[in-house]
Amino acid sequence: MQLDTTAYIRVSAPDSLGMSASGGAFATSTGDVLEVGCFGPGVFRLRIGANTKPDYGLVVGRAQRCDTAQPDPGVWSFAAGGTRFELAGEPLRLRLLHDEQTLLTSVTDEHFRGFTRLPAIGRTRAGQQWLAAFALASGEPVYGLGEKFGPLNKRGQLVTSNVEDALGVNTDCSYKSTPFCWSPGNGAAAKGGAWGIFVNTPGRVMHGVGHPGWSHRSYGIVVDDEALDLFLFAGRDPAQVLERYTTLTGRAPDVPLWSLGLWMSRAYYRTADEAMAIAEDLREHKIPCDVLTLDGRAVWDVRTRFDFQWDPNRYPDPRATLARMKRHALKICVWEYPYVSVHSPLFNELAAKHFLLTTATGDPYVFEWDTAPATSPFSGALTPLPGSGIVDFTNPEAYAWWRDAHEALFRAGVDVIKSDFGEQVPDDALAFNGDRGARLHNVYPLLYNRCVFEATKKFTPAEAQPPIVWSRAGWAGSQRYPVQWGGDPQSDWEGLAASIRGALSWGMSGGPYHASDIGGFYGSEQPSPELYLRWLQMSVFSSHMRMHGLGPREPWTFGKDTEAIARQWIEFRYRLLPYLKTVIAQATATGMPVMRAMPLAFPNIALTRGYETQFMCGDALLIAPIVLPGGEVEVALPPGAWYDLASRQRLAGRQVVRYRAPLDKFPVFGREGYALPLGPVVQHTGEIDVTRPLAALYLFGKPTQALDGFSQARITLSEGPAAVAAAAAVKLETFGDSVGIRVEPLPDS
Repeated sequence: MQLDTTAYIRVSAPDSLGMSASGGAFATSTGDVLEVGCFGPGVFRLRIGANTKPDYGLVVGRAQRCDTAQPDPGVWSFAAGGTRFELAGEPLRLRLLHDEQTLLTSVTDEHFRGFTRLPAIGRTRAGQQWLAAFALASGEPVYGLGEKFGPLNKRGQLVTSNVEDALGVNTDCSYKSTPFCWSPGNGAAAKGGAWGIFVNTPGRVMHGVGHPGWSHRSYGIVVDDEALDLFLFAGRDPAQVLERYTTLTGRAPDVPLWSLGLWMSRAYYRTADEAMAIAEDLREHKIPCDVLTLDGRAVWDVRTRFDFQWDPNRYPDPRATLARMKRHALKICVWEYPYVSVHSPLFNELAAKHFLLTTATGDPYVFEWDTAPATSPFSGALTPLPGSGIVDFTNPEAYAWWRDAHEALFRAGVDVIKSDFGEQVPDDALAFNGDRGARLHNVYPLLYNRCVFEATKKFTPAEAQPPIVWSRAGWAGSQRYPVQWGGDPQSDWEGLAASIRGALSWGMSGGPYHASDIGGFYGSEQPSPELYLRWLQMSVFSSHMRMHGLGPREPWTFGKDTEAIARQWIEFRYRLLPYLKTVIAQATATGMPVMRAMPLAFPNIALTRGYETQFMCGDALLIAPIVLPGGEVEVALPPGAWYDLASRQRLAGRQVVRYRAPLDKFPVFGREGYALPLGPVVQHTGEIDVTRPLAALYLFGKPTQALDGFSQARITLSEGPAAVAAAAAVKLETFGDSVGIRVEPLPDS
């Protein structure tokens, strides 16, 4: 995309209109009012333009007090909690500081003709598109911008924030876009500080992140909306920036224990008997599992879906059929999307109530799916879909109707909804709230998944709480309605690698939960046993794990040897649940994801920063996924010492090692000074004694971190090794030198 900077009127703000307890306002050269506000320490808002369109509640934080000053003529300062934002009015210049260190400034790229190549802030004459630009130092990386499947470091890229049915993980297109990014700065020059930027808009955003076509030394942001609404974040490190962003846009809630078990799925189980056979086979083969998914074509008639009506030929008595499946201690997940076929009686019913998006003439907008052989997502794989109406979630009555229509599903025995799709809102559709589809498009999946999330909360028993959905599309704020999975990856090694990067990028954008389709979703061939196992092993250390794809994904379908290895690793997943619960508690408190990319976990370590499929699972485990055939991977070990869980070998940090693993092994390293709590081997989470969840404790060297965060046990250090032998309640396994430790179960309350 070429950028015509002459199309933008450059904004200056020479005159103050007055200060308030939380910011100030300025008159501008374009006649717009520029507002500066503080939303807490390290969070500053810069807003200019009209304020007539719905904001969709992307921001849940509130303005807070700050200290204002005018240190120099034409310069205004806003300070809170050791952070400061400065604005110089003419020419417009911006500066963000943390502990008096400059983290971010407006554009410094000066054209030979005497002006900056990009405006600090500019708008088109019609006022429907804005541009803002900030300076980047050489080597300064930028991360985030949603679930993006390419390089994690967006420097040099032209990135689009636009929700799309990506039909894979191979392009810039993504199901979950978030116009939020951050940088740890430029090594020593950053001196411990990090910055972030969030574009508060439902509109399409283009990010030229050091894109050489615009300016290799600048970050340019083009926003399609009537206003430019930016939040700037300053913090000591990326983790604090992420915490401040998720405080502003909403923190992800907790998830039920059963959701952390294995989800078994296929596109799709064609009959109830086939699904029942899978439920029986899971228990017969002793594959631990908690959720069975009945996917898109499994229970609904394609011609009339989605209208909440079970296919009467395959599910004449859904309550009885689901009850039979649930006897195997499985939760049931069923698929839906927010579109109603024109062949369903529900289409006319909702149209008469004005519950569907409309055309300019007021008729229901009928979305026609692409059926061209060269471009259709259905060609040769899935049944083409009929024209459909699009539920209008901006209409409060339509929203309530769709939410409450789920009651019958939950009463029939459904436990969780796979809320698929949500990306298909045409630009020219009209919504109840007055917005056109072009502006509604990106926030539509946020509204859709919030509706289904609230339905789940309303109609499931209290003991099944907290509620979740299994969703694909998302925007800023979608982390409030977990869980998200990574769409439809190709069933090959590059599909695996891209899925990992997508998960890590989503985690760096405020979404702590993520899953991918183990084995990949589609491809000219079924996944090989080797690819399947490496995908599965990686997924053990993601927040959620699901086997899914076009074709069989059950372990026994890949042969006995593969099944045995798969069982071994799924069993370890269930043993890992006590640790995952502690990691999730941290995620809900701080916004840190379960899967943490190296730049987030170790932002100032250049050695590890470029290893973009390697990640931390919480604080204690380093995972180095094998993303090529042959079983080898290069591992960059961060500072400290690391214990290979397979060999128990202690490896010094700050080095790169070549690791080779047979199919039953996988590169997992315990961090020295930390402990790993493990539970028992179970077939489903219902077998876990929640009052005694611990079965073993791995100690990686001498503990230096607090060991009292594991529920239902008291863990104390002692002076000698005798205490280790005395700890009979939990099996202790030591890696390297350890001090004595005693583990005592807490008494029953």
